[in-house]
Amino acid sequence: MSYPTTKLLTLDEFLRLPETKPASEYIKGEIIPKPMPKGKHSRLQLRLCNTINEVAESQKIAYAFPELRCSFDIRSIVPDVAVFNWSRIPFDVDGEVPNDFLLWPDWTIEILSPEQSSNRVIGNILYCLQHGCRLGWLIDPTDRSILVFRSGQQPVLLQGEDFLPVLPEIQLALTVNQVFGWLKMDS
Repeated sequence: MSYPTTKLLTLDEFLRLPETKPASEYIKGEIIPKPMPKGKHSRLQLRLCNTINEVAESQKIAYAFPELRCSFDIRSIVPDVAVFNWSRIPFDVDGEVPNDFLLWPDWTIEILSPEQSSNRVIGNILYCLQHGCRLGWLIDPTDRSILVFRSGQQPVLLQGEDFLPVLPEIQLALTVNQVFGWLKMDS
């Protein structure tokens, strides 16, 4: 759901507004609230971040951030998981992670919620790819599939025992079934 405004905001005006819970995104002058994450979404998001960071952080290869605002060109989006190559993380002068990321992720991951428009979410993934992002995943918990996007290539729908592509510098082998297997916590 978008809230029409009488005057379209600029990206700078949007970024000066207080943050909302859940986060809102800025797309084509509109403020669009993201739905509040629910159980399956939260579980997948946490496990993805932890799994990626487990293999990439200690060697300073990459880092997966949950719900990180990424503002670039004319949009400000909040991917469910934004993965940045270590060399692209804009550390501040003290070597700390900054609050503002004014660049696109190297890998964007979205987990589709029932209330979300798949086309709007795909639009954000495509926007990232158009600006330099190398990989995008759209995870659909309802049909247990993952739609994979790569710059300059047709999307690929993966299911079951299909292996998921990751950034080549990240040593990680995951199948679609493994990702959705994380939803079972009692076994």
